[in-house]
Amino acid sequence: MKSFLTSLLFLSVVTLLSAADQPVYQCPMHPWIKSAGAGDKCTICGMALVAQVKPSTSSDDPNLVKLSPASASVVGVETAEVHHGSLVRTLRVTGIVEADHTSHRILAARVPGRIESLGVKYVGAEVKAGSPLATLFSPEMLTAQREYVERLKGGDAFPPSALAAAHERLLDLGLTKMEIEILEHTLDPVSMVNVRAPVSGTIVSRFVYEGQYVETTDKLFEIADFTSMWFVFDVYEPDLAWLQTGQEVAVTVTSQPGRVYREPVAFIDPNLNETTRTARIRAVLPNRDRKLLHRQTGEAQVKLTISDLLLVPRSAVLQHGSEPIVYVAQDEGGYLARRVQLGRIGDTHAEVISDLRMGEKVVSSGGLILDGQAQLAQAAITGEVNKYDHHSSTVSMETPVADDEGYALLKPLTFAAADAASDLAADDLAAYRSRLPNLRAALKNYFSGYAHASDGPLAKYENTLEDPVDLLSARRVFEPLSSVLATEVMRLHLHHREGLHVYECPMTPVLGQGRWLSRAAELRNPFFGSAMLTCGDEIE
Repeated sequence: MKSFLTSLLFLSVVTLLSAADQPVYQCPMHPWIKSAGAGDKCTICGMALVAQVKPSTSSDDPNLVKLSPASASVVGVETAEVHHGSLVRTLRVTGIVEADHTSHRILAARVPGRIESLGVKYVGAEVKAGSPLATLFSPEMLTAQREYVERLKGGDAFPPSALAAAHERLLDLGLTKMEIEILEHTLDPVSMVNVRAPVSGTIVSRFVYEGQYVETTDKLFEIADFTSMWFVFDVYEPDLAWLQTGQEVAVTVTSQPGRVYREPVAFIDPNLNETTRTARIRAVLPNRDRKLLHRQTGEAQVKLTISDLLLVPRSAVLQHGSEPIVYVAQDEGGYLARRVQLGRIGDTHAEVISDLRMGEKVVSSGGLILDGQAQLAQAAITGEVNKYDHHSSTVSMETPVADDEGYALLKPLTFAAADAASDLAADDLAAYRSRLPNLRAALKNYFSGYAHASDGPLAKYENTLEDPVDLLSARRVFEPLSSVLATEVMRLHLHHREGLHVYECPMTPVLGQGRWLSRAAELRNPFFGSAMLTCGDEIE
C-alpha cells in the first residue's frame, strides 16, 4: 500500500511539472479565466484567450514591470509623450430659452376706470409700438380734459403756469401729444382713454377683460421683445473655473433640427444658488424669424480651452482608489507604475500638476491589461495582492470572498442603485424621487448591519442622497455613489453572481469617469440621459 501511494505521488509531481511547461492561455479582460488549449474563449465575455504574458518585476522596485517586445505586442501596449498644449473640454448643458429681460415691459393703468374694449384679446399676439391695446372709460380723464379746455378758452384769465399744469396732467393720465393736439382743436372733452403699447413686441400676459374695473397702477398687459432671446443654463461651481465671457456657446433646440445657434457667453451670474451650488450663465440668441419659443428647453455645448498646460492622455490614467496612477515607459521594456497629481480633466487629456516631466512616455493603450498582469506577477512573487488598495479600477486578479452578512446587505443596495440609474437614464425625475427612499433605506441598512461598512469605500456617501431639485442635481449627487458602488460590486464579483451589468462612461460631469449598474444588457447612460444615452461601454 505504501509503495502504491509513493508511486501515485511521484506520478502527480511529474504531471504537474509537465503541465508547468505547457503554454497557458487567459482572457485579457478576466485574467483568472485560464485554459491550456489555444482557441478557447472566455466563459464570461466570450473573448478569445491569449497566451499568458509573464512579466517580471524588479526586486529593487516591485512597481517596475518588464515585458519583452513580443509580450508588449500581445498586450497591445502603446505609449504617448507627456507634452505642453491646450486642454479642451466640452461642457454639455441643458437650458431654457427666456425673454430678453432688458426689453420686458409691464403696462399698468394710469387712471382708474372700466375696460370698455380690448384691442388685443389673447396672449401671444404681436403688437407695434403705439398700437391701441385697450379702451378705458375714466371719469377722472373726462374731468382733466374739461379743466384743460376751460383754461384754453379762458385765455389770459388763467396764468400760463395753470395751462401748463393742466397739460402735464393729461400726459400723466396717458394721453399722447397727438391726442392733446386734437383736443385743442375740437375743444370736446371725452371720457375714453386709449391704452397704447409703449414698445413693439409680443403679449406674454393679459390681466384684464372687457367690463373689468381697474385702479391706478393695476397691471393690464405684459409685453416682451422676442427679436432676441436669452439662453440661460446652470453651471456647477467646479466648472466655473473653465468659463469666461466671450466663449462660444452652440445651442440647439428640438423644434429646429439641424440648426445651431453659435453665440458668445454674455453674462456669468456672480451669485451662486445655495441649494444646487450652481451659477446661471447667459447667451443672447437672435430671433427675428420668431423660431425660438419662449421658455422652451434647449441643449448647448461650450468648448472650454485652457492653454499652455502639461498634459497626459486620459487613457493613460488608471484609478487606484482615489489615487490616479500611470505607467511610465522605462529602458529595456520596463513600465513603472507611478502615482501622479492631476488637475483639470479635459475631453481627451488631463492636466498634470506634479510627478511627471515633459517628454516622458506613458502607456496610453493596454494599461489595464498591463496593470492586471503586474498584479498577478506581484501576487506570485510577494504572496499578497497588489500594494495599491483593493478599490482599484482594474479587476482584482483573485476572486475575493465576501462574508455572508456584508454580501446580503450589499445586494439590495446594488439593485436599488441599478433601478435609480434606470430612472435617471429615462430622464424621469419623478420616478427617481419615488425611488430615493428605497435607495436610502438600503444604504442605511448596509451601514447599520455590516460592521466593516464604515471602513469601506462607501463610507463617505452614507448621507449624500439629498432630494434633488432637478435632473441635473440628481445626477451630480448620484454619480459618485454609483461609481464607487459599481467598483465594489466588481471587486466582489457580485454582478456575475446576480446577473447584473456594469457600464462606464469616460466623460462624466463630476468624476470625469463614472460607472453605473444595470439590470438589463442595454447601454443607457444615467449621467446624461437622452442627451447622450449611449455614451459608455460595458466593463467586467
